[in-house]
Amino acid sequence: MSPDLVRLDLLVPALMYCALLWWVGRGLSWPARLATVVVTLALIAIVVLVERVRR
Repeated sequence: MSPDLVRLDLLVPALMYCALLWWVGRGLSWPARLATVVVTLALIAIVVLVERVRR
């Protein structure tokens, strides 16, 4: 694996998002959880793409 693929500046926020989703999702129904996951993953992908394009 290339060192660029395993970067802590990408992994740490992703893990924090997962922990936040778990905490927020405890009281949500399954469809609401899935919608939250989809929106969050889309936002993460957008941020990563924007950061990579700017470099």
